Amino acid sequence: MVRLNNMQFFGHHGCLESEKRDGNWFRVDLAYDYDMRKAIRTDDITYALDYSEIYELIKQEMAEPANLLEHLAGRLLGALTDRFPKINWAELTVTKYNPPLDGCVESTSVTVVYE
Repeated sequence: MVRLNNMQFFGHHGCLESEKRDGNWFRVDLAYDYDMRKAIRTDDITYALDYSEIYELIKQEMAEPANLLEHLAGRLLGALTDRFPKINWAELTVTKYNPPLDGCVESTSVTVVYE
């Protein structure tokens, strides 16, 4: 399993006009699995999934606004599995910091799984 932890992005996701206008910080955590036996044996990146490409795809998707975290997380996971069909399992979490709630809440998050 490979993990990309605590990827930070500024985005304009949310249903409120203030969220769309002012933006907020988001965190993305991704764990994924694929058949990495050839990469392990050969030490050759051509047999691995290049996580710099995975990061760039997530970065591009995070730049496109979404109303719901559920939609955003699903869109990210769908883009990843479409672009990298070798992925056979993935878990992706999107976290929104300082959600616009009437109370002290550090963050809210949504996790989606691909199996």
